[in-house]
Amino acid sequence: MSTVKKTNVARDPHIRTVRTFKRFTLGQRWEHTFLFLSITVLALTGLPQKYRATSWSQTILATPERVELLQTIHHIAAILLGVIVVYHLGVIIYQLTRRSLPGDMLPTGKDVQDAWHMLQYLLYIKKDKPKFGKYNFEQKVTYWFIFFAIGILGVSGLIIWFPEFFTRFLPGGVIPASKLAHSTEAVTLVIFIVIWHFYHVHLERLNLSIFTGTLNEEDMTTYHQLEYKRILGKAEPGDKKE
Repeated sequence: MSTVKKTNVARDPHIRTVRTFKRFTLGQRWEHTFLFLSITVLALTGLPQKYRATSWSQTILATPERVELLQTIHHIAAILLGVIVVYHLGVIIYQLTRRSLPGDMLPTGKDVQDAWHMLQYLLYIKKDKPKFGKYNFEQKVTYWFIFFAIGILGVSGLIIWFPEFFTRFLPGGVIPASKLAHSTEAVTLVIFIVIWHFYHVHLERLNLSIFTGTLNEEDMTTYHQLEYKRILGKAEPGDKKE
């Protein structure tokens, strides 16, 4: 649930009070931090193994000891990512049992309309951007892309890590197929995060709400206008709920 907090910028009575809106819980912020750290370590230790034919990779993996160390770090980061996934799914299941799971991140027909509206705005067909609720279609694309990417990486990674176990009941061809799927999906995920996620969150505008947990009123009215109106009870008849 979003809450509004008033913060005094200074003791000067002429300076107005700044309102902030709660976006993320402490648990969600820590979850994002560990997710960022684990994916970063996995990328830094996984890419040299994928591109072993390159000179920079051969420098890093110059000795068997370095290869073993890199693989060990990669596996530790993978375990951390697995813990994060279990925690995330556990929270979802708990909220489902309590019938308190918010549907803000689920795709809706409005997301398709918003994407089409945004395309028309970028082509100068429409003058204004679409109005968004708590999460816009770009943020939902980010969430679901990473969600399924981690699933593919997790399954293929386990098969690569424990080939003897999985080939007891799966054909041997599953090993090279898993290696191809794992490395390709890893590169795709890194490119997606750097180009798509970083652009929309850090380059297009600096949004630190996932670290602070709150968003100021100006950003709320600019980027999450429908959510802002909902919180303050000012929703208009023409506003569509996401």
